[in-house]
Amino acid sequence: MAIIKAPPKQPKSVAIQARVAEAIKNQLDGYAEFIGSTPSYVITEALKDLFRRDKEFKSWQDQHACDAGEDAPAVHHA
Repeated sequence: MAIIKAPPKQPKSVAIQARVAEAIKNQLDGYAEFIGSTPSYVITEALKDLFRRDKEFKSWQDQHACDAGEDAPAVHHA
């Protein structure tokens, strides 16, 4: 048995592009600096928190998972 465990595997990531107000970008960069991380990490964690907290979205997601017969539905963009 290894004394030091291997780090957890990072999930596959993809690039996205979004436009935000300059003030939001500045706050994002500032927050990332504040916590000693990256803007990508802040965005990912903020979205995960949003998806976890939004009960209406969870209900919608569950409904669409049943319709599609999927275990973990993807979020589709219109």
